[in-house]
Amino acid sequence: MSTCSTHVLDAARGRPAAGVVVLLTAADGSSERAATDADGRVRFETHLGPGEHRITFATGEWFAAAGRETFYPSVTLDFATDAGQPHYHVALLLSPYSYTTYRGS
Repeated sequence: MSTCSTHVLDAARGRPAAGVVVLLTAADGSSERAATDADGRVRFETHLGPGEHRITFATGEWFAAAGRETFYPSVTLDFATDAGQPHYHVALLLSPYSYTTYRGS
């Protein structure tokens, strides 16, 4: 079983994106909802088995709450895990009209 975390950075403003609602959906269909902390981070309690999982970020709600427009109402990232890795970190760099992601450490 592996653990999972995420970090969301507001690339347009150069700071953490605090308060983004994030949903982790495991391969078995179970899910966990959380919001990023003041540093833009979430460490999920759910343990992931091998397979394909999904993280969905409620980016539209987050931008709207700040009075900012965005092209992306949500960002959904699918990723695969295997039994040999103890932890996966899936990061999101976000701006109103673009985003990028990477597997961190």
